[in-house]
Amino acid sequence: MRLLHHPVLFAFFVFLAATAAAHAQPPKTIPALFVSDIHFDPFHDPDRTKDLVAAPAAQWPKLLAAPDSPTQPTAFKSLQDTCHARGVDTPYALLDSALSAMKDRQPDAKFMIVTGDLIAHGFTCRYATLFPNATPGDYQAFVVKTIGFVVSQLRATFPGMPVYVALGNNDSGCGDYKLDANSTFFAQTAPIFAEALPASQRKQALEDFKPLGYYSVTMAEPMHATRLIALNDNLLSPKYTTCAGQPDPAPAAAELSWLQSQLAAARAAHQRVWVFGHIPPGIDPYSTVAKFRNVCAGKSPSEFLSSDQMADTLADSADIVRLGIFGHTHMDEMRLLTRDADPGIAPKQVPIKVTGSISPVDGNIPSFTIARINPTAADLIDYDVVEASNQTGIATTWKTEYNYAATYNQPDFTPAALAQLIAAFKADPKAATPASAAYIHNYFVGDMSHELSPFWPEYVCALGSDTAKDFATCVCPAVK
Repeated sequence: MRLLHHPVLFAFFVFLAATAAAHAQPPKTIPALFVSDIHFDPFHDPDRTKDLVAAPAAQWPKLLAAPDSPTQPTAFKSLQDTCHARGVDTPYALLDSALSAMKDRQPDAKFMIVTGDLIAHGFTCRYATLFPNATPGDYQAFVVKTIGFVVSQLRATFPGMPVYVALGNNDSGCGDYKLDANSTFFAQTAPIFAEALPASQRKQALEDFKPLGYYSVTMAEPMHATRLIALNDNLLSPKYTTCAGQPDPAPAAAELSWLQSQLAAARAAHQRVWVFGHIPPGIDPYSTVAKFRNVCAGKSPSEFLSSDQMADTLADSADIVRLGIFGHTHMDEMRLLTRDADPGIAPKQVPIKVTGSISPVDGNIPSFTIARINPTAADLIDYDVVEASNQTGIATTWKTEYNYAATYNQPDFTPAALAQLIAAFKADPKAATPASAAYIHNYFVGDMSHELSPFWPEYVCALGSDTAKDFATCVCPAVK
């Protein structure tokens, strides 16, 4: 008797074949949206701002959609000059266009992650110029109203879909990078951030947010057993001060302690973890080069955060931390946190996605990211970066700039894939391969290849070497 004619054995082999085929198939994914650095500017038509101050945020769409005031061009230029603006942030037309594009291109998105900087650069100067007699309380009230408006627009575009938002360095009631612990600003913005969270988790999120602006939540299905930790990593920035302009290390220490407790709780609950915030951990290669920091001569590179503690904490929990999502640079980037383990054991690694900005303030083209997620493993599998046809939102069309999997020939955005990709970049110091050329072309949405090409090897070192020591070793291998 031949074996395959035996019914039990035949069924067993069919089972094995089906199992092998299932494992060979790409994982089923769900769509999500990653958005960063909206920098909405309610001062774009300065003569209308007084109406926005007086009106409830629910009336803002009608006010903002009206034709510009006759004085808009000259008044806006004057305000830009007074506040030494480096570019134009996001007017309502661009915000509305971006949200419409997100809805058109991914109407079935399961959630949205917004990595901070909801309000415009120079917010303090703009408000003070137009309202010189206002009080600090008046200013904070307008900041809170603007943040609430932006978040409400996001949620109104996708009713019922979870929209998870973190604070950026501009999102402050007293100034850029300035925050006070246990302030009225946190108390007033906490309900905005927690409003759409599940009722069972809202109370704890409010309690966590009110002291220092961070919170965590178990992500809604179909994400499976995944804890999302929203950091306020402005507290960890070397630029952070209190509203009085004084340094204060206590908030950073409190946040790091809270982060460790959240990771411990996630591990105990057998949860996977995503972490998102505004400022990415690691080396700032652009600032390092711009400031002529000769790391091979012993100079320290510029770093985004004041210490490696947050990166260390995440990497130490690489067994459960599946992804970090950040913004701040306004560029479309990838990073890989890496810590060596014991000999013979694979290094601890966490993949980091840095999302490009909606704001075109740096001359970039506005963009957002459509992600494809494996909800069971909580892995980022693939993504498309979607770019605008112009920087204004007027008669703007949106198209896919590139697809990650097709461009880099990688099966997913996991540590193994990123390590392989970064290794290939390192082996290509002149950026001659299609993958290197694509990264240089795409990292600044709208292409500024001449800006990145001259220091490509240094930039690549920053992708996988997030500490000053490791970065120096990568850039200057002969230096010990």
